[in-house]
Amino acid sequence: MNENGFNMIEYNFWWKVVTNISLRYLLLATLTFVVCYFLLRKPLSKRKIQQAFPRMNDYARDIVFSLFSIIIFSSIAYLCIGALKTKNNFLYGSMGQVSVWYHIGSFIWLFFLHDAYFYWIHRMMHLPGLFKLIHLVHHRSTNPSPWTAYAFHPIEAVLEAGIIPLAAFLFPVHVGLFSLFMLFQIVYNIYGHLGYEFWPRSLASHWLGKWINTGVAHNQHHKMFKGNYGLYTLIWDRLFGTVRNDYSTAMQTYGK
Repeated sequence: MNENGFNMIEYNFWWKVVTNISLRYLLLATLTFVVCYFLLRKPLSKRKIQQAFPRMNDYARDIVFSLFSIIIFSSIAYLCIGALKTKNNFLYGSMGQVSVWYHIGSFIWLFFLHDAYFYWIHRMMHLPGLFKLIHLVHHRSTNPSPWTAYAFHPIEAVLEAGIIPLAAFLFPVHVGLFSLFMLFQIVYNIYGHLGYEFWPRSLASHWLGKWINTGVAHNQHHKMFKGNYGLYTLIWDRLFGTVRNDYSTAMQTYGK
């Protein structure tokens, strides 16, 4: 096959990855936005964390930056899954190669790996110089919406997408499970920025619930800029004393 033919095949595969990831995000963000901000706005009013709603220019800014971020995420995923080929990384395609328990363990490992990676990358981006240069783009949304989930400066998008090569090269993961995990992280990211809380108000005082990161916790982070740096859990925040002192009170009073 000539070089042009090879390039076209690679381009088509890259475009397929971009399209799949973009559609996942756009469909999920659009669905949650329409349901929570329009169709069920009044019935869900007591679950709204900040009673005010973002402005139209906030939505527009977040959508534009999100589209750039999705292209960056997709391109890095393409490099790991496609261009490098499965023989050069630890992604594999046959479900029969290992037991179902290995697949479950792989998902749990990815969960905690991403949780730790995000916490430390996030804290690094809150260093004064890096915050103004990179992370401020994301924090312009002090009252986040589903569109804020991927509203990153391009450099931050590259840093955030670092979890993809980590997952692809650290240990063997089934390519389908890897794709499922990437879907899961999109869903949780949208939930964290949704602006609504669906966990019960008592969660923060529960022995298990106090380790779970919530929409309220991340909403506080966007509004106050400090504390609550976690992604899926508050494990690292609690270990390093970065849970906000007013978090439990906020969980008890959201929507009131």
